[in-house]
Amino acid sequence: MAAPERRKETGAEVLEKVEEVISAISGAKHVDQVICALHSITVLLFPVDSSLLSGAVDQCYRDQILRAEVPSAEKRDHWWQVFYRGAAFPVLARVLLFDVACNWLACFPFTAQRHVYDVFFTNGLATEVVQTLIPSLSQKNAASPDVNAVLSNIERLLAILLLENDGVLRMAKEFDDSQWESVPKEQLNSVISSVAQLVASIPDKAQPKASSALSAHKFFKQIISQLLLEAEGRDIVACGVGKMFNRADMDSSSHFVGEIFVRICRRGYVDVLMSEVIARILHHIRSLISSSSSPLVPDVVKLHPGSQFWLKMMETMRDPYAVEKMLEQLLRHLATGCVNDVEAYWIIWILFHKLIKNQISVRFPFMWVVICRALFVDKFLLWKIFPVCCLRWIFQFAIFECPPDEDSHTGGCHEGQCLLDTMQPLVMVWSKQEFVQSAPLEQQAYVTAAVGLLLEKMSREELDGSKQVMPSILQGVGCRLESPTDIVRKMASSIALAFSKVIDPKNPLYLDDSLKGETIDWEFGFTDSMKGKMPASHSTGRAINDAKTTSLMPAKIAGDGASIGTDKKPKDKSKILLGPKIINPDEIIDPATLGYETSSDDNASDNASESSDASTDSSLQPYDLSDDDTDLKRKISHLVDVVGALRKTDDADGVERALEVAEKLVRASPDELKYMAGDLVRTLIQVRCSDVAVEGEEDSAEETRQKALVALLVTCPSESLETAHKLLYSPNVDISQRIMILDIMTAAAEELAETKIMKPKYRQNPLISVTSESQPWNLPSSVGPPGAGLWKEVAGTGVPLNLLNHGTENLPNWATHYERELPPKASQIKRGKTRRWSTRSGNVQGNLMEISQNKFPIYAAAFMLPAMQGFDKKTQGIDLLGRDFIVLGKLIHMLGVCMKCTALHPEATVLAPALLDMLRSRAVCRHPEAYVRKAVLFAASSVLIALPPSYVASTLVEGQAEISDGLEWVRKWALHVVESDSDRECYTMAMACLQLHAEMALQASRALESADNTVVSKSVGLPSDLSKGIIKIPRLDVNY
Repeated sequence: MAAPERRKETGAEVLEKVEEVISAISGAKHVDQVICALHSITVLLFPVDSSLLSGAVDQCYRDQILRAEVPSAEKRDHWWQVFYRGAAFPVLARVLLFDVACNWLACFPFTAQRHVYDVFFTNGLATEVVQTLIPSLSQKNAASPDVNAVLSNIERLLAILLLENDGVLRMAKEFDDSQWESVPKEQLNSVISSVAQLVASIPDKAQPKASSALSAHKFFKQIISQLLLEAEGRDIVACGVGKMFNRADMDSSSHFVGEIFVRICRRGYVDVLMSEVIARILHHIRSLISSSSSPLVPDVVKLHPGSQFWLKMMETMRDPYAVEKMLEQLLRHLATGCVNDVEAYWIIWILFHKLIKNQISVRFPFMWVVICRALFVDKFLLWKIFPVCCLRWIFQFAIFECPPDEDSHTGGCHEGQCLLDTMQPLVMVWSKQEFVQSAPLEQQAYVTAAVGLLLEKMSREELDGSKQVMPSILQGVGCRLESPTDIVRKMASSIALAFSKVIDPKNPLYLDDSLKGETIDWEFGFTDSMKGKMPASHSTGRAINDAKTTSLMPAKIAGDGASIGTDKKPKDKSKILLGPKIINPDEIIDPATLGYETSSDDNASDNASESSDASTDSSLQPYDLSDDDTDLKRKISHLVDVVGALRKTDDADGVERALEVAEKLVRASPDELKYMAGDLVRTLIQVRCSDVAVEGEEDSAEETRQKALVALLVTCPSESLETAHKLLYSPNVDISQRIMILDIMTAAAEELAETKIMKPKYRQNPLISVTSESQPWNLPSSVGPPGAGLWKEVAGTGVPLNLLNHGTENLPNWATHYERELPPKASQIKRGKTRRWSTRSGNVQGNLMEISQNKFPIYAAAFMLPAMQGFDKKTQGIDLLGRDFIVLGKLIHMLGVCMKCTALHPEATVLAPALLDMLRSRAVCRHPEAYVRKAVLFAASSVLIALPPSYVASTLVEGQAEISDGLEWVRKWALHVVESDSDRECYTMAMACLQLHAEMALQASRALESADNTVVSKSVGLPSDLSKGIIKIPRLDVNY
């Protein structure tokens, strides 16, 4: 009989038998009847020992089971093939999964369940079984009386089939069976993809209370182990999967394995896959290295039997996303493990070398080769961030094509062309100003490291042979040196050093003192291998402390910007800005002696207090002629002299002495100050400390100059600010002078806001005086002038008074008297160097107390309003919105500090709308430089801190939309920064700004509620235009 006719006849017999079994199950009244019905078809399909079931049924059904006819092995195999590859199994499986599982399976003995029920699913054709079981998991609304029992039974069967019986491995073998040869390739690939998709979806479809073995992590790990276990040993030819993967015609089975791995990667468990793969490959590579006396070469790896599976594994991966995720996870896993460069190279090589070699074939089409190579030389260099060690591995594998223990120039790069082809697009992206402005610092550091590592491998000839590399490097270094961020300037210095070593190795160019030694730290201080943590030394976060709230501000905005544009390194703000000054109203200052008092003068103060007549012998002493030049120097005791000395730039000593005495003269507040303030501010700003100071002491002179300017703005604000604002937008000053002007305005505002003054202590006298004292009545009272000593009893020499010669034993001795020391009178005080003309007591410090007084609000408008005018105008030498963005950031930061110094004062309510209007300008809030955006966030946070909640509530009640619109803009813009800004510090500051906005909105809403209660109690209605003002609290659907 022909095979097709026999198969058709057998199929009819199988369907008839299935129908008979289903009828018997439907009419069964006892569980033993169901067991016997299932046994009648089980013996036709599987080699079942019927004697094992004799004890599971009653005596009346036992003989029926034992008398069942057992077919031959050939017939049974034929029936098995027809049963599972035809329509019989799906029909019977539905009855078993829904009817039998709900009505009878709970009554089955364990032996019967295993041999006549589970056997249909665990010993059947795995590819057909999973296509029947897994879709049934989704039928949660089936007309079954007990859906949970059905689902739990299906999950149990899947766990037995796939995990206990290695069902995934069986499916891989089944797809390699000859039965699939007649199936068209497109149809077979579709079946393979659908089966792999079903297997990978099991953890998602399982119930929450399912067995932990079906959880995604454990399930995927076990099926991965099934597919990789056979490739672990050396003698893989003896293993089934080893044969399968070593054969040339392994398309179907390898396609299934590749689809399983792709689905696992697509579901986010690439880490589980790569942890299993890396552990096995690393063990194999180490065994190859240890067994070889010489360095490994590709031929040794290819010819080893244990390498065949790993060499062909990635051929099964036809999904670019999965390949990318596997490679990314491989690099990160190797970077965190104890792997050296040689081992890492060979692990990458054994998996991916066939994917990037230019061998176009049916198995590797052209586009697939291009995509795989682009992962290494494009996406992983420009769009991802890896540790620096991963960069070295990528270059070694994809560019140099040789192990690290060999010379890079002996690899596959012919005359450096491969290196240049990678370097040119990389350095062109790195050199663009837009990349410096928009890319996160971590990505900038990563791309800079890539450029630097490639630059170290280039020769002078290779560099000269490229027309774009050298100009791009110079352009990138130049735009980074202008950055206000230290780490960005360090990137430029590192590339400049590496570039100079290529041009002239004997004369390296050091632009940064921290670059020492032969090697360059391409990690730039980033911790955790560039995985997102900022280095502590480059953090630009700074706290804005307030009584109730806390925000964040960029320290670079507040600190070292004064040195940008000069040849000096940035200085810490603590060396420039001044702390609170204590003003003592009783202090007497002699202008003629300012700046010239030394320790020797203090030691000789007693001698100086003596009269000139008592020291006539000093005229006989010879003069010390060794320092005649010092004695002949004119003492600067007036502000006019200071201005004159500062303008004589050819007299360096005179300028230095003028700078030293300027601050003390200004703080002495002489009468001429208000007339000389403008000229003195202009002169101090225009003087060049680097030209007059001794080499190495430029920072000290700069600090002295800025202290004097701060003293001017604090002591005489009106006149000094007028000149400072004129110079701020003058074309005759450079960027460093503009930054200094903003720095001193910031410091002056903070000092005025924290001014400390001395006031007398007020001692509250007791309301009720005590007349009775604890001492005897005959002793003198302890009341006396301040400084008086204690009373002492002094025995007298006189005769005591004798009244009646009796009863006088208790009378006092009138000859005894009491004495005490009194403080000297004013006329008795010796003459000294300094006299204090005051009616107060001598204990000045004891009778004074220190209090703080905010003097800034009255000057806030003078500080802020002129500075906000003209910031957006582009004139000669001034372009704040473009080239001079550092000055713009400093300006906005200064305005934010001023607003913070007016917190909860009426002036804040007047100045806040103008500042918010400036910040809302698109050219400001959407500035491409993160430095400016951080300043805007700080200024917006300062506005939220400064505005009183009661004022915000009153503006809403009165219908003034200006403030509410500005605050709503702050909220929306901060949300926009959180969602779209690439700078991490901007994100952090925006989150803090949103928190401040929420707190302000909450306090304003409470003020509104209290106002509502007051209005209701007075029976007064609120204005109808209250709804015009809206304040939204983030994450709450509540409007106020």
